[in-house]
Amino acid sequence: MERIWLQSYPPGVPAEVDVDRYRSIGELFDEGVRAFAAKTAYVCMGKSLSYGELDILSSRFAAYLQGELGLPKGARVALMMPNVLQYPVAMFGTLRAGYTVVNVNPLYTARELEHQLQDADVDVIVILENFAHTLQQVRARLPLKHLVVTSLGEMLGFAKGAIVDFVVRRVKKMVPAWQLDGALSFSDALAQGARHALRPVEVGHDDIAFLQYTGGTTGAPKGAILSHGNIVANLQQAHAWVKPFITEGEELIITALPLYHIFSLTANCLTFFKVGATNVLITNPRDIPGFVKELGRHRFTAITGVNTLFNALLNNPEFAKLDFSSLRIALGGGMAVQQAVAEKWKSVTGQALIEAYGLTETSPAVTINPLDLAEFNHSIGLPVPSTEISIRDDDGLELGVDQRGELCVRGPQVSRGYWNRPEDTARAFTSDGFLRTGDIAVIDEKGYIRIVDRKKDMILVSGFNVYPNEVEDVLASHPGVLEVAAVGVPDEHSGEAVKVFVVRKDPALTEQALIAYCRDKLTGYKVPHRVEFREELPKTNVGKILRRALRDGG
Repeated sequence: MERIWLQSYPPGVPAEVDVDRYRSIGELFDEGVRAFAAKTAYVCMGKSLSYGELDILSSRFAAYLQGELGLPKGARVALMMPNVLQYPVAMFGTLRAGYTVVNVNPLYTARELEHQLQDADVDVIVILENFAHTLQQVRARLPLKHLVVTSLGEMLGFAKGAIVDFVVRRVKKMVPAWQLDGALSFSDALAQGARHALRPVEVGHDDIAFLQYTGGTTGAPKGAILSHGNIVANLQQAHAWVKPFITEGEELIITALPLYHIFSLTANCLTFFKVGATNVLITNPRDIPGFVKELGRHRFTAITGVNTLFNALLNNPEFAKLDFSSLRIALGGGMAVQQAVAEKWKSVTGQALIEAYGLTETSPAVTINPLDLAEFNHSIGLPVPSTEISIRDDDGLELGVDQRGELCVRGPQVSRGYWNRPEDTARAFTSDGFLRTGDIAVIDEKGYIRIVDRKKDMILVSGFNVYPNEVEDVLASHPGVLEVAAVGVPDEHSGEAVKVFVVRKDPALTEQALIAYCRDKLTGYKVPHRVEFREELPKTNVGKILRRALRDGG
């Protein structure tokens, strides 16, 4: 497709970016810590970590993996933590040492965790002790060789850290990290790493930086292979987009979305690292009153989030009392931004809420609206530099302006496929190398793209993908269920919620029993909000359940 979107680019944004500027994330990291050594890189719960300190600590963690554990290049290291200072230390350390980061949602159930760690063949996991009980349930069945456990207070300083850990352990009734069988504390891992020198490793664009798991069409999550080249390219693309609107070394961005989510990882943790910004890490964004108090302590210049988060902030009366005079960028992604939320955000903060679009498989940015956009425009924006898009019909033929078709993407940020899943990889791409997004879109004469429908059955709950097959597989294992189908339905708070239609084998089966069954096997956002019992489910003539008919009320 002709790049008609270039005519709408903001001044200063190039059509192409230099994807060869950095050979690896480690090379970008080295440049950043040299340039901004004395500046604050991350703040969490009142504790700051400078770029120089991050350099030292991540080097020690890298040396621990190399020198103490002797892992071969490319080994997988899982990180299962919320937004705490330990995350960037472990993440950058893993990448600097030539290994692959496997991000894990801390809220996963034992079943979900076992699948991901088995699938990625993880060697080491760094886990917050709050969630170690989940790991302990399946640890004996995993290839896991090394366990590093940390606590919320471990990097907050002796006095504050001790108080935080005492309170959390008492409330949660947790076993302290050092009492877990075979576990090493994060501090001890850093101390062991300090005994070794970090050995330089040759890392290039083709080496895998992240195995970023996303829902699978077969029901099981699959790992999108994100190479150093993919991530570096997306950093360059995002940086080119924001550069005309920021001041290097002076930005402060609020990071409320978890860093294990690809949006927060690339947009906040990495892109703003490149410009010497300070990331304020919000460990528990669900505590809106506490979140708003933390916002009041900072003159923040940028914030990212999903629609539900922005809406929750706007519904807290204390939020409107904050000082927004420094705010220049408010970026919404992960799910559609609602017009009512965008308009209220503009009226309260004076800053437009800018919508962006991306996928795990695209590292993630595909499109972003101009950051100087005055008003909400119902669009996901323009393709970022060095990105091709194509709107295609069901036969794979390219469509033109204002014609509905599947949005397909090609560019240096696009994953080469899924970890150990060649068939899924083949299905995901067109014959000429475009990634099929599964979203139905139209592009207007100025190059702005609008999502109008979804081709896939994927459900989007507060920015997280939920695939019906996974929910259905869990429910089908219940002895009282004969048939089941899961669909997404509109939800005022989360955009969409999971609803299931069930044909009972056991007439006494209740909605409450099924939801309780799911809570034991699925992360909270995947658990059905509603259950509707039916005598039969609509099917095709070959017996395939028609989810769309159920979604449309059939």
